[in-house]
Amino acid sequence: MTADRRSVLRTAARLAAVTAVGALSACAPGPTRATGDLGPIDPPEGPAGYSPLITRNPAGTPAATAAPTPVPSPPAAVVPVTAPLAPGTPVEVVNGPRGRAEVALTFHGEGDPAQATALLERAEQHGVRLTVLAVGRWLDQQPQMAERILRGGHELGNHTQNHLDINAMTPDQAHAEIAECAERLRRLTGSIGRWFRPSATQYANAMVREQARLVGYEHCLSFDVDPRDYSDPGADLLQRRLLRSVQGGSVVALHMGHQGTVDALPAVLDGLQRLGLRPVTASQLCT
Repeated sequence: MTADRRSVLRTAARLAAVTAVGALSACAPGPTRATGDLGPIDPPEGPAGYSPLITRNPAGTPAATAAPTPVPSPPAAVVPVTAPLAPGTPVEVVNGPRGRAEVALTFHGEGDPAQATALLERAEQHGVRLTVLAVGRWLDQQPQMAERILRGGHELGNHTQNHLDINAMTPDQAHAEIAECAERLRRLTGSIGRWFRPSATQYANAMVREQARLVGYEHCLSFDVDPRDYSDPGADLLQRRLLRSVQGGSVVALHMGHQGTVDALPAVLDGLQRLGLRPVTASQLCT
């Protein structure tokens, strides 16, 4: 065999080896989280209305060159709280002070009262107090839940009467949705509560914030962590999503009426403790 022929064969062998290594690397498993029992890193999660960073082409496969979907910025009136909330300044709170080792677990109040009671009991067994934003129609059906929530030391607020898309309403319609739920809260507890959370949206628009102020709510309550428990992902995935995203000052959006949320709560509370974070009510977080 000539020297030129041997050189060509050696070059071909090296190219084949490089190609094989590249193929093996492409099939290697992705990174995993080295944090105890949190398990593998899941696809990115974010608050309601946010889009994952992976975009897809019309065929449903990942689009390799597509740009990430922009994450919407909160309105100017949505603020992180860096100090106690000042009276007379209507704002929508998205999170509390980041320097605090505290978080607020907030719940959409609706669904099976037995599940809601079980959720409250599990929190109380850990010495934890929750913030429940109740839907007015739920209080019409389950009026005893208002007293039960407050008796456990939890906080109770307003999540509209019928849980419709409040940002799409006229001012009169939005006012009625907020005021009707407030009337139920006042009748059942003597107070409308401190917080109003808009329905079917993460952020209230300016019109809704103004209608909430007219009803008596100086501050709306948004959130910065949404593990999407309403999609019933299962207790394990739910607690991984939440614990991966939470940080000091976070306001977490959760839902009553979902058994997976009830089942996940003890592990969530244990995980927060391991992270050095103490669950408190929204008012405690912002005081």
